[in-house]
Amino acid sequence: MQPLLKVYADRRSQPSRAIIIFCRVNRIDFEEVPVDLFKREHLSPEFKKINPMGQVPAIVDGRFRLFESHAILRYLATVFPGVADHWYPADLFTRAKIEAILDWHHSNLRRGAATFILNTVLAPSLGLPSNPEAAKEAEKVLFRSLGMIESMWLKGEGKFLLGNPQLSIADLSLVCEIMQLEVLGDSERDRILGPHERIRSWIQNVKKATSPHFDEVHELIFKVKASTAAKLGSELSKDLKTASKL
Repeated sequence: MQPLLKVYADRRSQPSRAIIIFCRVNRIDFEEVPVDLFKREHLSPEFKKINPMGQVPAIVDGRFRLFESHAILRYLATVFPGVADHWYPADLFTRAKIEAILDWHHSNLRRGAATFILNTVLAPSLGLPSNPEAAKEAEKVLFRSLGMIESMWLKGEGKFLLGNPQLSIADLSLVCEIMQLEVLGDSERDRILGPHERIRSWIQNVKKATSPHFDEVHELIFKVKASTAAKLGSELSKDLKTASKL
């Protein structure tokens, strides 16, 4: 009997969610092994035996171990039977274009979104110092990245990146990244995504194509959003009470 694929993940992690959704949609049998980033379990000696870089996601498939989300998605789409070709097309020209988007993602969209969220919401909620200057620069990268997605890869009548009628691993990876903006709260998320109608439609298309797994895997993000909103509301209430006494 072939050993069960193990996926080491934290659903608060954008790349982790992409891997879990991909496995669920493609009916890949796997065991989800939670690694709590907030408890720093990714830095434990046990996990570093799986991924010496101390990052999620990572997978163990029998004796084979792999980390880096894009590499994992490529592996899963290639190795496991029954995965439809549109996820990671055999056509080399189409595949190369998908590879270009994935390479672009880490140094642009991810750098902007993750750094902005860390220095506006996550760091304060975790009691860590935030960097307003870093947040300001990250916001510029984020806006530039969203504009590039809309002007370069969401052209024509296709529902997905590159004008394709079906989604690829690049669609899933990038949309999971953008979904992290949910933790900012509705008004801030809408401020960022509001000008990008094509991107908002694309997100909905990816959600529909991966339903019901997309929403289920993102439930934790919505809980983080609610928790953050409650904390910010409590802090605002304290500030107002203090101000009223002055």
